Order: sequence, then C-alpha cells, then structure tokens
Amino acid sequence: MSKTPALLHRNDPDKPPLVGHVKVTREDWLNVARDILISEGVGQVKVLGIAERLDVSRSSFYWYFKSRKDLLNHLLDDWNTTNTGIMVHHTELVAETITGALNNFFRCVVDPEGFNHQLDFAVREWARRDGFVRRVIDRADATRHAAIMRMFLRHGYEPAEADIRARVLYYQQIGYYALDLAETLEERLSRVAGYLYCFTGVQPTASEIEAFASFSRKIAAD
Repeated sequence: MSKTPALLHRNDPDKPPLVGHVKVTREDWLNVARDILISEGVGQVKVLGIAERLDVSRSSFYWYFKSRKDLLNHLLDDWNTTNTGIMVHHTELVAETITGALNNFFRCVVDPEGFNHQLDFAVREWARRDGFVRRVIDRADATRHAAIMRMFLRHGYEPAEADIRARVLYYQQIGYYALDLAETLEERLSRVAGYLYCFTGVQPTASEIEAFASFSRKIAAD
C-alpha cells in the first residue's frame, strides 16, 4: 500500500502542516510546552495537556515528534541553543574596553528577546530530578563560563584573574534571577557603575553608563 501525503510529512519539521489535517505547527507545540515547563514544571509537560491548549487532537502531535521524550529533548536543545548561544554571542561583541564589553553582556539579560531567565530556572529545576539534564546544564554552564573568561582575556586579564572574574560575574547573574529580586529598572540602573567597577576593577566612562541606560529604557518602553 502506498503512503498517503500525510504520512510522508510525519516528523519532518521542514514540511508545512497540511491544510485540513493539522491546525498547528511544530513551533506551536514547542511554544506551549515551553510555557508549561516554565509555569508548571516538566512533570506537567504532557502531550494531552498541550493538545487541549492548542485545541487539536493528540494524534497531530506525532506529525512532529516521535514521543514525549522526543519533545522534551527538543525543548532542551532549544534552551541550550537560545540561552547559551545568546550569552556566548554577547560576550563576543566588539568593545573597546572591558566595561563596554560587560555592558554588551548585560544587554542580553535585560532584553526580553535575549536570555530567558525564567526558562533557565525551569530547566535547572528539571535537572534536580534528571541526571541527563543535569549533565547538559553542567556543559552549558562550562561553555558560558569559558566565553565570559575569554572576554576578560581579550581585554588583558591574566588567566587566573579572568577565570575568577568570569565566575563571579556568571554566578551573580544566575543568582540574581534565582532570588527573583523585585528591583525597578531605575534601581538597577543606579547600580550599573558600581557593578561594572566591581566586576572589572575598572571605572566605566559616563558615556558607557549612559549608553547602557538608554538601551535599557528603550527596551522597557517597547
């Protein structure tokens, strides 16, 4: 028996959904799964629950994923590609000074389209119950730390000092969101100069502080 067109498209993310058979895309399934992971935890990321939210049949899930485990693996890959990739990218942006480089780094965590701290926290909670996810996080943390360390090295720091400063910066940033602090934007901006000096040992220029403040206020207004 020959395959129907629908079966030819099954589990192929590059194929668009067939009109009349599937209402939603692969990305729709991932987006809802990600929202549930963040708000309710990995235990509630279930095929039936996602299907109900999307108002589609459970069977349409299998057009895009082989199983729930396959979906979770895609979620984990997506987290690593976005959060780790975004952070590494921002450490590599060109800057004349180390304080300017840190401002580039900070931009990725104040931009809602950048580093997703809620997703990062959700994946870390997931890792508490899953050894495989724990190992993935450990590798991601090592990649992020290495990228930040290279940023310091490019600006003349000795390896030992670059290593420690990278750790302090990264651990502070992850811890900041884990504490779920309720600072206003202006409160955060009022501390930027102090943070930059603390993390680098270098006084930032007024223009660097103003450039970051302008970027942050624009993001908040959009």
